[in-house]
Amino acid sequence: MRKIHSLFAAVALLLFGLLAGCGHQENAEEVELTISAAASLQDSLEKLKKVYEKEHSSVKIQYNFGGSGTLQQQIVKGAPVDLFLSASEDKFHTLVEQGIIDSQQKTNLLTNELVLIVPKNNQKQIQSFEDLTKAGKIALGTPETVPAGQYGLETLNNMKIWETIQSKVVYTKDVRQVLTYTETENVDAGIVYKTDALTSDKVEVVSTAGPTTHTPIIYPVGIIKNSKAVKEAEDFYHFLQSEEAMNIFTKYGFTEAK
Repeated sequence: MRKIHSLFAAVALLLFGLLAGCGHQENAEEVELTISAAASLQDSLEKLKKVYEKEHSSVKIQYNFGGSGTLQQQIVKGAPVDLFLSASEDKFHTLVEQGIIDSQQKTNLLTNELVLIVPKNNQKQIQSFEDLTKAGKIALGTPETVPAGQYGLETLNNMKIWETIQSKVVYTKDVRQVLTYTETENVDAGIVYKTDALTSDKVEVVSTAGPTTHTPIIYPVGIIKNSKAVKEAEDFYHFLQSEEAMNIFTKYGFTEAK
């Protein structure tokens, strides 16, 4: 009988050791996902990070926010990125054409609107894009690297305003800097996405650019081919398209891409 008890005790100890070993192994396999994303997605993605990491304790998400053109250039130069969320279809599709993003693992995720914002006190009494002639300084993302700046330039050109106000433009590194400059009254007006304007109580939206004045604002997302965490990247890629994630994006002012 003692031998039987001893055998059970030995087996129990062995099982305990194996389970403990598995636990240590699981902790050791924590994966970090690096996601380069347009600056305008910052608030919604930070919220989604909390939701996702709560449900996936072994995955840690690291964001790199900036202008989509700048992020694209970083990826081309070999920056270690797992997913790319762009505010510009052409910047994104350049990576697809170069074989950096898998053509089978990409989709159009969201849409947005372009708006004209002013500081709350609106000293220049700007109420429309045409009123930008009254402004002393206007903030705009650098069109070559900031999609919101490119969309803004298209709008101003189509409205025949650009040549008149070009000398008043202060260029920024991303759309969030446009928001900051307007909030702090360093400029009289700025052009941002609707979603950026919604994050601030220090600015007022005075006009929305008509959809025919600029290229449609679409946010594609895709997985980088040389990702070192393909399985986790695929899971997060699908999570971003889920109803749960889309509800959060909608709360921040985005619209699901059709």
